[in-house]
Amino acid sequence: MNKKFSHFIELGLAILVMSSSGTLGRYIELPPPVTIWMRCVIATVALYIVLRLWKINIRILQENFWLLFISAVFLGLHWVTYFFSLHLSTVAIGMLSLFTYPVITALLEPFMLRTKLQPGSLVLAVFAFAGVALLVPELSFDNHYTVGIAIGISSALFYSIRNILMKKKVGEHSGIALMYYQLLIISILLLPAIFIYDFSWELDVMPRWQPLLILGLFTTATGHTLFVLSFRHFTISTVSIISAITPLLGTMLGFIFLDEVPAGKTVIGGLLIFLTVIVESIRSAKQKVG
Repeated sequence: MNKKFSHFIELGLAILVMSSSGTLGRYIELPPPVTIWMRCVIATVALYIVLRLWKINIRILQENFWLLFISAVFLGLHWVTYFFSLHLSTVAIGMLSLFTYPVITALLEPFMLRTKLQPGSLVLAVFAFAGVALLVPELSFDNHYTVGIAIGISSALFYSIRNILMKKKVGEHSGIALMYYQLLIISILLLPAIFIYDFSWELDVMPRWQPLLILGLFTTATGHTLFVLSFRHFTISTVSIISAITPLLGTMLGFIFLDEVPAGKTVIGGLLIFLTVIVESIRSAKQKVG
C-alpha cells in the first residue's frame, strides 16, 4: 500500500473514532471534570499495557518534559471545556463550535512555529466564524446555548495550542508514549475533581461504566493516539482541516443515538464552516506531505 495513502487511512480512522466523543459527552451525565478524569485513567492504563507489550521506549528527554506538561494541561482544558459545551448545547452545536479549531490553528501555527502565514487563512477564518455566528441563538449569556458556543470556541483554542506544541516534539518520541504521558498528567491534575463534585459512584458512575469504557479505550486511547501519530506525516493545519469532517459524523451519531435533530440555522452555519474546510483542504492538498 502506498505510504501516503496508508497515512490518510490512519488519519481517517482516527477521525471516525474520535467523532463518538460528542454523543458520549452528552450521554454520560456526570460533571465534565469527573468524566474526563475517568476517561484519562482508563486510557492511561490501556496505553501503558500497549507500551509494555510492544516494548516501546517510554523515556522522555528531560528538556521536553515541560513542553509535554504544558501541552497536557491544554489538552485537559480542551476536553473539560468541550464536555461543558456539550452539556450546555447539543452534539451538533458543541462539535461545530469546537471545530473552528482548524481555522484557529491555521492562524496560530505561523506564529508559534515561525512558518509563513497564508493570506487565504484569514479569509477562511472570517467565513468560519460567520458560520459560528449563525449558531448563536442570541447575543446574551443568559442563553445556555450561547454560553455553550463560547465555551466550545475556548475549547477549540486550547486544542489548537496543544496540537501545535505537540508538533514540535512528536518526531523525537513515540506518539503512543507522548499520549500516555499526557493522559497520565491529566489524570493526576484532575484527581481533586472526584472529591470536589457531588456524585455517587454506585448511582451515577456504575450505570455508565460501558460508555465510560468506550470513551476511554475507543475514543481516547485508540482515536487520539492515531491522531497524534498523524502529526509525523502532515502539517498541524492539514490534520486539523481534514479532521473537520468530525462534526458531520458526530451529528449523525447524535441523531441516531440521542434523537437530536439540528435546527435550520445550525445546518446553515455548519455548512458554512464545512465549506471553509473543503476550500482549505484543497489548498492543503497542494502542500507536500510525508
